[in-house]
Formats: sequence, C-alpha cells, structure tokens
Amino acid sequence: MSSFSTIIVGAGPAGIGCALALDRAEADASLILEAETIGSSFRRWPKEMRLITPSFHSNPFFQTDLNAITPDTSPGDFARSEHLSGREYADYLNTAVDHFGLKVSENEKLLELLPQSDGFKLKTSRRTRYAKTVIWAAGEFSHPNRELFPGSELCPHTSDFRSWDDYEGETATIIGGYESGIDAAYHLVRRGKKVIVLSSGEPWAVDDPDPSESLSPFTRARLLEILSDYPDRLVLWGNTTISSVSRLSDSFIMETEEGEVFDYPSPPLLATGFHSALEPIKDLFEWEGGIPQFTEDDESTLHPGLYYSGPSLVQRNSKFCFIYKFRARFGVIARSIVQRLQNREPDLEDDRRRGFLVDDLECCTNCECAVESEAEPVETKR
Repeated sequence: MSSFSTIIVGAGPAGIGCALALDRAEADASLILEAETIGSSFRRWPKEMRLITPSFHSNPFFQTDLNAITPDTSPGDFARSEHLSGREYADYLNTAVDHFGLKVSENEKLLELLPQSDGFKLKTSRRTRYAKTVIWAAGEFSHPNRELFPGSELCPHTSDFRSWDDYEGETATIIGGYESGIDAAYHLVRRGKKVIVLSSGEPWAVDDPDPSESLSPFTRARLLEILSDYPDRLVLWGNTTISSVSRLSDSFIMETEEGEVFDYPSPPLLATGFHSALEPIKDLFEWEGGIPQFTEDDESTLHPGLYYSGPSLVQRNSKFCFIYKFRARFGVIARSIVQRLQNREPDLEDDRRRGFLVDDLECCTNCECAVESEAEPVETKR
C-alpha cells in the first residue's frame, strides 16, 4: 500500500509551492503527483507568451519576487528576465524541485479521487495510493473553454498554438479581449496581420483596482504600442457577444447577439480562457452561482482534508488567480494540515512576513486605498 500524509495533485507553481510550505512547516512527508512532467503546461505556452507580472529579485528586502513560489527563490534572478517565457518558468520550477529535494511522481495521472472515512483513495494510471489529506493543485491550461456557441468547434483556441509564427492567414479575428486575446493580437499585428478583436466587454477600457478585472500594465502597454505603431492593423470591437460561427465556402461567418455579421477567410481564434481547475473533481466541492465554496483554510466544505490551491480560488468574492495571489495561501494550507494531522502549531512567521501566509483577507478584498488612474483610455474602434 502506497500511503502519504499529504498527496498534492499537480506539479505547477501551486503544487510545488504548497509542498515547500509543508516542508517549512516541518510536516510529514508529502508526494506530488503529476500527469505529465514538472511545469509541462508552461512548456506548452506559445513561445512568445510571457508572464504578465514582472519578476525582480527584491527578496532580501522582504518584497518577494511576484512570481516566486517560495520566499527564498526568485525567477527574475534565476532567468535574468523580468517577464519570463513559459519555458523559462518551467525550468525555474524544475530547479526548485531538484534544489529542495521534493518527491514528485511524473507521468502518473490521477484517474479517480475517492473520499474515505479516514482520508482519500487516489486511483492513478500506475497504482492506488492513500492519503490523509489531499491538495488539489492541478492547473487550468489543459482545459480550454471551447464549447461556447454553435460552431465553436470550427475555431482554434489560442492555447493550441506553440508559436504565432504558425498562424497562416493574412487576417485574424480573435474572440475575447482579455489578456490572452490582446497577447495574441499583439504578436499577430507585429507579424503583419490585420486583426479584429471581438469582446463581450471592453477590458481595455476598464479601470479597476482588482488586477483580475482589467488588463495588466504589461499587456496594456503592448496594446498601446501596436495601436500607435500600426493603427491600421488592429480593430477593437467591444460589447459584442458572438452567438454562432459557420463556414460558407471559403469564408467563416460570425453572427452576434446584437445582430451584426462578420465575414472573414480564416477561422476565428478563441481567446476565451479556461475551465475551472476544479472541473475534474467538481462534485467534491460545493458551488454557488458557478463559484466554488471553500472554508477559511481553502478546504472543501463537503470533504474535510481536501484542499485547493490555484487560480480558481475565490475568497470573499475576491479572485486569487495569479501566482502572487494564490501563493499567499500556501502557509494557510500548510498550517491547517499540520494542525489537523500533527496537533501542533507550526512556526510560519517568516511565511507571514514574506506574504506566503495571508489570513487577514481584508487587505485582499478592500480596495478603498486605490488611487484613481490618470492614464488615457484605450478607445474602441467600430
């Protein structure tokens, strides 16, 4: 019988970060299960894609690199890059696993997670394992959101591309105007393509103190760059919801709920994000209005001992969708597991000082201190 105190599902930043927090809490041995290889989702990014949050080695000043998964490492210092590529970030994750000696079982896919009276049974592609507690840290990149409207099966998703050099058309229509949509538009415009971005809202015009609700400064700056350098190559079409896509001879016809029709020779690209990382085990969590519910320790409200770490985390209606957000809960999860299994209070004060144990969520959900931006708005072209 293969048994561990804690099994972590997923060897991305959330899974490895939680394993390292457990180590700092001096918890009993844990195991990370990875369906593919460490950081494999990042290696599938288009080679031009970069982390939108900047990396900088300010750790010695108690300002940990925003993309770090542990207080004593820095992706910026590791890669000598401010905005890392997916491959660079995957290399950082691999190096962290090797340096700290974490136990990772690669190419072992979880097939079924079954709650038991005293823990959990995990059926994998290799064997059956048991754990007293489980941290679900599987990512979202493997679950692109494709099933949106009739004809969406005709549309490639932006995550299907390994490089924007592979795009063959002279024009491109992108459905979705948030980070991945504008990232795709930026690279295609710089390759001489004419691009139209169709978005249900106008995220390029949103000024919101929550970075989950508006374009990141990195993406916004690149958008302004191509609008300035190539004004005739990009059209932003906001407040438009695609209702169907069909193919007619050599054309792709897009109809909108507003009654507009677009006709282009190339299939539109879906920049429509990803399904929740909890999708494979959604029945083990409580949901309200499509939002997963957690205890104050990021635990399932239905099955005690089942924790979640990653971009689908929501606490007090605030999204923890970036690395620097959900890593703030690594220490919270580690503390809860040690209290549950070992009946003691771990010393994680350094995690608290460095932002890896944030249990006062008022600072995350109250943005009254925000200063209004004076930046010029990005106009929609119709």
